[in-house]
Amino acid sequence: MNSYNTYSDERLIELIREDNRLAFTEIFNRYWERLTTLAASKLPSPDDAQEVVQNLFIDLWKRRSALKLEYSFNTYITAALRYNILRHLATRARRLSKHQESLRADMDYSTEEWLSFEELKDRLNKHIAELPEKCRLVFELSRKEGFTEKQIAQHLQISTKTVEAHLSKARRSLRI
Repeated sequence: MNSYNTYSDERLIELIREDNRLAFTEIFNRYWERLTTLAASKLPSPDDAQEVVQNLFIDLWKRRSALKLEYSFNTYITAALRYNILRHLATRARRLSKHQESLRADMDYSTEEWLSFEELKDRLNKHIAELPEKCRLVFELSRKEGFTEKQIAQHLQISTKTVEAHLSKARRSLRI
């Protein structure tokens, strides 16, 4: 029986490409806790973090035969995690938006009030879309996702002062 815990990540990836489940289990055990901790620092709940990391490993196994690493596995898996976190947050935002739309539809608005609200919402969304990319992302994480300035700073790997500056710029731009 092989002792996979002595193998390098690169060797384990070679074995995973050859459908070696024990090598995959070793990679999973090496990275699960660190990736889950990292994801938990960027996502609103530990359950979301576990789901994102689990899906990352499922995808890794599904694409194992085509897996080609230009950098270390650690760099690859960390970058893949960041992408999956952003994709998860975008999906969550879409679901939340659909839920809010559903709630709004259930409310008893007059047609005139509804049109006025929709016009304001459309104007606001247009102005938000015109913000510089980083400024818009910070604003959306704050207002749509409910992240604190500290959480945004950690998530985007920028300082809280930079987050404050982006939020201030966004608020100034959106003033009517």
